[in-house]
Amino acid sequence: MAEDLLKKYGEYQGIIKTKLVGFETVAECLMISLIVKGHVLLEGPPGVAKTMLAKTFASLVDARFKRIQFTPDLLPTDIVGTVIYDPTAKKFSTRPGPIFTNILLADEINRASPKTQAALLEAMEERQVTIEGKTYPLEEPFMVIATENPVEQEGTFPLPEAQLDRFLFKVNIGYPSHDNEVRILQTKFGAGAGAKIPKVFYKSDIIRASKQLESVMVSEKIMQFVSDMIINLRENPSIVWGPSPRASISGINTGKVMAMLNGRDYVVPSDVLKHCSYILGHRIGLGPEYELEGLTKSEIVEKSFEKIDAI
Repeated sequence: MAEDLLKKYGEYQGIIKTKLVGFETVAECLMISLIVKGHVLLEGPPGVAKTMLAKTFASLVDARFKRIQFTPDLLPTDIVGTVIYDPTAKKFSTRPGPIFTNILLADEINRASPKTQAALLEAMEERQVTIEGKTYPLEEPFMVIATENPVEQEGTFPLPEAQLDRFLFKVNIGYPSHDNEVRILQTKFGAGAGAKIPKVFYKSDIIRASKQLESVMVSEKIMQFVSDMIINLRENPSIVWGPSPRASISGINTGKVMAMLNGRDYVVPSDVLKHCSYILGHRIGLGPEYELEGLTKSEIVEKSFEKIDAI
């Protein structure tokens, strides 16, 4: 990554530390996703600042930002847009939906029906939208930040595996520790709490960083390392469905960005491993008997790392 972009990233991290206590790693995931054209799913109980995190992140990037509040009566056309008839002009015209933006916050995505959730699939994967048979490309950069309440809560619809697989990261956000809660209160009520958040990145910065990924080298050993990790998960007897090749690609892309953020033009294993639990946790399904035993996806992912030979 160019020196000016590294400097901007340092400024970005500094603002996150002062504005959002305990979210440094999640903020790193958001920036990685924006650069590699990925998407992020934030899961956690109400009140843990999922929406605030997304809005603060969007405030740091000079790009268009829109928010959709997902509800049970939300329709697919409320997201992508529709065709309407103009009686004055006596013709049909397309009315674009809020998905035509750079950063889209899909708030409480699992409150809407599966049919409405599926309206995002084409946009997330192909970066385009089809309205009444006509296809419209989305502007770069484009990123979806979705929030959801835990699926055990009443009135939620679990996201299907096909949609989960389209999220680069899924991050579970829990309640803060005692010390972090005190820091949150100090941030909220201390001096400078209402200070305006400055723009740090511009769209041109993000597009340039995305193109620079092509110059980051990934060795054959790193590819083998990632493949071994994915196959180990697929062959785990406690898993009923494992990560797709998209997970392997996501691991490599994430590693390339981490290499750039560390001032290198080549990937090392730690670049891939740092955020691997966020890449793989939502891409595996546990057998019901193992869930009853209390086994978690995080434990399975962590144990899979131990079986990989060091490079």
